[in-house]
Amino acid sequence: MSSSQLRRFPRRRTSVGASREFVVRVLREWQLTDLIDDIELCASELATNALLHGVAPGREFSVRLDLTDDLVRLEVRDGGDGQPLVQPPEEDSCSGRGLFLVGELASEFGADHHVVGKTVWAAFKRPADL
Repeated sequence: MSSSQLRRFPRRRTSVGASREFVVRVLREWQLTDLIDDIELCASELATNALLHGVAPGREFSVRLDLTDDLVRLEVRDGGDGQPLVQPPEEDSCSGRGLFLVGELASEFGADHHVVGKTVWAAFKRPADL
């Protein structure tokens, strides 16, 4: 079984919530409700990073979910050329924990650089069928 869903979002604060809603809807369609909380949080963090660090004014970012037999892969692509960095969490900081959280929740994650922009991705193991 293999499937894919992609949606583009404008550079607006409301796009973070819209990207979470998109991820939740797709995971429900795929009947993967056990993964919703983790993937929704990661989508929120990656979309926020795309808005803050990667999307030029007037441009969009995209969110993609790919489903295979054993994995769900979340991808957020933007036009920025920055290198995503995992920062150790600091107790007194209100920000900077996004990629650390993604690394804790996902089975694996990384970034692929393109001629223009990058894709930051996170892979999640599908729960075994009962």
